[in-house]
Amino acid sequence: QVQLVESGGGLVQAGGSLRLSCAASGSIFSINAMGWYRQTPEKQRELVATITSGGSTNYADSVKDRFTISRDNAKNTVYLQMISLKPEDTAVYYCSAGVTYRSGAYYVAYWGQGTQVTVSS
Repeated sequence: QVQLVESGGGLVQAGGSLRLSCAASGSIFSINAMGWYRQTPEKQRELVATITSGGSTNYADSVKDRFTISRDNAKNTVYLQMISLKPEDTAVYYCSAGVTYRSGAYYVAYWGQGTQVTVSS
């Protein structure tokens, strides 16, 4: 089992910045990628960004050039730096951990509890 603990959500004005953190513990050897998803009551959970153990990243088109995913392998922690936030970025953000295959597909095996990000206009 892998446990994921998120932090860093909150309320910010449009144009502002936030950084989310996700600390992983437990059977870290069983995963090779981590990522962030987000969900609102109106939409299905959507992928925001992923990062592999080797540092390869992938982003949703809606957040490219505004969000940056990074990781500190020594701390087993993944970060999501968000800048130029928009009201439409408002959502519950979920940390995830799993496996990325050679095809590029990302299989989520574990989820965090979620952290609320609210962007006011």
